[in-house]
Amino acid sequence: MANADERRFDVLRAIVADYVSNQEPVGSKAIVERHNLGVSSATVRNDMATLEEEGYITQPHTSAGRVPTDKGYRLFVDRLSEIKPLSAAERRAITTFLDSGTDLDDVLRRSVRLLAQLTRQVAVVQYPMLTNAKVRHLEVVPLTPARLMLVLIADNGRVDQRTVDLGDVVTEEDVARLRSVLNTAMSGRRLNDAAARVAELPDQAPGELRDALIRVTTVLVESLAEHPEERLVLGGTANLTRNVADFPGSLRQVLEALEEQVVVLKLLAAARNPGAITVRIGEENEDEQMRSTSVVSIGYGQDMVLGGMGVVGPTRMDYPGTIAAVRAVANYVGQILAGR
Repeated sequence: MANADERRFDVLRAIVADYVSNQEPVGSKAIVERHNLGVSSATVRNDMATLEEEGYITQPHTSAGRVPTDKGYRLFVDRLSEIKPLSAAERRAITTFLDSGTDLDDVLRRSVRLLAQLTRQVAVVQYPMLTNAKVRHLEVVPLTPARLMLVLIADNGRVDQRTVDLGDVVTEEDVARLRSVLNTAMSGRRLNDAAARVAELPDQAPGELRDALIRVTTVLVESLAEHPEERLVLGGTANLTRNVADFPGSLRQVLEALEEQVVVLKLLAAARNPGAITVRIGEENEDEQMRSTSVVSIGYGQDMVLGGMGVVGPTRMDYPGTIAAVRAVANYVGQILAGR
């Protein structure tokens, strides 16, 4: 970029920083006083006029300062040279808080709460997708002589518990045989494949195990066929109400859209590569109800994307801080699930 273009971008960056911080239109005098740009107020006014003509800033009221447009925020985000790093204390707090999660559900609930607190926006996390998930192990635990607990553990961190009423008493030896038969059929297989193999087991079972296997496999097939990737965890919705002015006439629409899982899943759909941040600003959002918001999303996982997570807030957002928080939480969640 030429020097004049770089200077105008510095002016735009100053306007974004001040408007995000103060929620007040920014004038040339304030830019000169608050930011060391090394140019006169007249030069800043000329640069602001050019930025306005090119659609990067706008004047909300006559005789007022300027505010960034969606196009201005986009240029600012695209040219972020460095993301504001989290402090060592913040990183330790994230690790400690997420490490103490007891299971997948707890880890995802904690990640949403943490992300909402760090960004002061709405946080959303998608349950791990099952496309590539495999069965790690199935534990069969007798609760009573005629009732079992099935604990299905997948390699994506999913742990699913189901109880089965057998209708008849089974011996410890029969429980051990069930455990062996089921794990032989399922372990190391993708969930859909495991469901198909499990469904065939009753036809191959010895007579004394057939009734028990029918009841157990019916429950297992139902569990394996579920699609938890269509489940979402949201947190911090009340954060949107802190600055109603950021959503002129549309906050209710945004809240209603967040209640629709299909809309939120579409917001996370771009999260395909672990660690790759996607930022959608205002009109870039496909859903009309969300066009007064910005969405910062990312895929979490180590070697492959397990699911998406992100933050929804107003376009007047601390983009560097939000991107850093989303990336850090996604990284830690991916590490934790990989280690389970």
